[in-house]
Order: sequence, then C-alpha cells, then structure tokens
Amino acid sequence: MNRKILIVTGDGGESYETLYAVHRFQEEGDIAVIAAPSKRRLNLVMHDFEPGWDTYVERPGYCLDSDLTIEEAVVDDYDAILLLGGRAPEYLRNHAPLLEVVREFDRQDKWIFAICHGIQILVTAGLANNRKLTAYEHVRAEIEMGGGTYCTEQAVRDQNIITGQTWQSHPDFYREVFASLNKAELVEK
Repeated sequence: MNRKILIVTGDGGESYETLYAVHRFQEEGDIAVIAAPSKRRLNLVMHDFEPGWDTYVERPGYCLDSDLTIEEAVVDDYDAILLLGGRAPEYLRNHAPLLEVVREFDRQDKWIFAICHGIQILVTAGLANNRKLTAYEHVRAEIEMGGGTYCTEQAVRDQNIITGQTWQSHPDFYREVFASLNKAELVEK
C-alpha cells in the first residue's frame, strides 16, 4: 500500500519546494496530495539571493493545482503532513482549520515535516515548545518565542517532527524524511 502525504501550500508558496516535494514523494511511489485554502490553480513563487540584498528576492514561479481544500483534509487518510515554505505560511499560520489539522497529526503521532518558513505554522500550532527545530534563519526568533530550540543543522528530527532550513537543504531534509517514513514504527514520545 502506498503512503499518502498531505502537502500544504498556497499562493506565495515556494515553487521549488512544492514541485520537488511532489516529485520526490511520487518517485518513492507515494501519493502526494496538495491542500490549500481553496481548490484551484495556485500561484507559487521563487525565492533566491542576489548580491547586495539583505534578504531574498521573490519572482513568479510555476503554478500548480491544489487537490483539495485544507478543510477537506481528513488526518486519518494520511501518513504524514508536509508544511512548505515561501510566503504562504505567513497567512496560512492564521488559518484555524490548518492549525487543527497539524495538531491532530501530532496527537496521532503521525509524521510532521516542515521546511523553511513552513515552521511558522508549527510554531503557531503550539508544536515548537520543547522541540529542536531548524528553519530559515530569520524564523529563529519565532521558534525560540514558541519555546523551541533553534538548530543550525540543515535537517533536524525531534520525535515525530522533521524540519529543514531551506530548499538548499533538500538532500539532508529528504534523506531524513524517507529514513523516518521507511522505519516500521514511529519511536515513542
């Protein structure tokens, strides 16, 4: 039986993180399902660094259709959830149904993956407390204010949560994701 992974993004989500995730899970034979605030074509973006800029620049990226709304997601139907980065998490973290979905994944001891700014959703859902997490460096203060410990590794696993810094962390992040998914059981909390 194929695993089913709920991938959460929205307009302003990081294009490369989204497409890489979908393709990487499909490559493993998993079913990747895109959930967003609405079921429609999403406008994704690309973030990169330019000399002379103090932060990243944003350009239009690829578009991708969402498969269902966040409200339609049933946690029991999925083996894991992935919270992607980009600019989408800055508004998705205020979406009450998503926060409840993420909390339910945690209550059921299911895998929760988050990368880059996707960690903002974890923090708002109250799941950073007493956890070791990594994220884009400018999310560090949010992790610490949420009671978590910011780590500088490219990918960090703490119980059922795996976090990655940015799309540049994909090799380390997905190595940890698939090593964990392929284990017979989740280690007890």
